[in-house]
Amino acid sequence: MSGSSGVSSELTLDGAVGAGWWLVAEDADGRGGQVLAGPYADRTEAAWDAATQDAEGTSDLQPVYGTRRADGALLRRPSPEDWAWLAHLGEQLERLPEDWDAAMSDSDPLGTLVVEVVGALLDAGFALYDDATGAGGVCLTPDPGLDGVIVAWQTSDRLSIDQVRGSTAALAVAQAMTAALALVLDGLGYPVDGFGTGSALVVRSSGGEDRL
Repeated sequence: MSGSSGVSSELTLDGAVGAGWWLVAEDADGRGGQVLAGPYADRTEAAWDAATQDAEGTSDLQPVYGTRRADGALLRRPSPEDWAWLAHLGEQLERLPEDWDAAMSDSDPLGTLVVEVVGALLDAGFALYDDATGAGGVCLTPDPGLDGVIVAWQTSDRLSIDQVRGSTAALAVAQAMTAALALVLDGLGYPVDGFGTGSALVVRSSGGEDRL
C-alpha cells in the first residue's frame, strides 16, 4: 500500500522521530492493529489518505496518533488535538460552582457523570454559563438525592437581568434551549427526565462506557 506524498518515516513531530498520525488497520476488537503508513503531519492528511485507500477497497483504516517503536509497534499517545480539547474541558469545569464536588470522593460516580455530561455538551457545541462575564450557557448541579445531574439553560445576564429584549424573551429562550438540551442529551445516550416546572432536566448515567 502506498502512502500519500506527505508520509515520511523521518518526520519529526513533538521532539520525537516518528511521532505523529499513522494509518492503522484495526483488529476486530479495535485495540491493536497493523501500522500501514505514516507518520503524517496532521490528522486531516492521514484521514484523507485513509479515505483514498478505502475508495480503493481497503477498509477499517483509522488515523491514530502515537510513536512507532523500534520493533515496529505503535505506542499510542494523546494527540495535540486531544490535549487542546482536555484543556478546553478543564476551562469549562472551572465555571461550575466552586464547591460543586466538595462532598464527593474522587471515585464518586456522580462526579464522573458531571464531567461526562460537560464533555458531551462541549462535543455538541454548547458551553457552560460563565458567571464571570454573564455569558449565557448551561448550568449543571449534581444532586445525590436524585442520583443525577440537574441541567438547565441560563440566558445571558443582558437578557435575564437587564432585559434588553423585553421581559418575556429570557423565559422563551430558556424554554427553547432546555428543549434543545433534552434532545441533544438523549441523542448522545443520556437518559433525561423533566425537573420541577419543566425549566430544567435531570440527567442520569447511561450505564455505558466513559466517552471522554
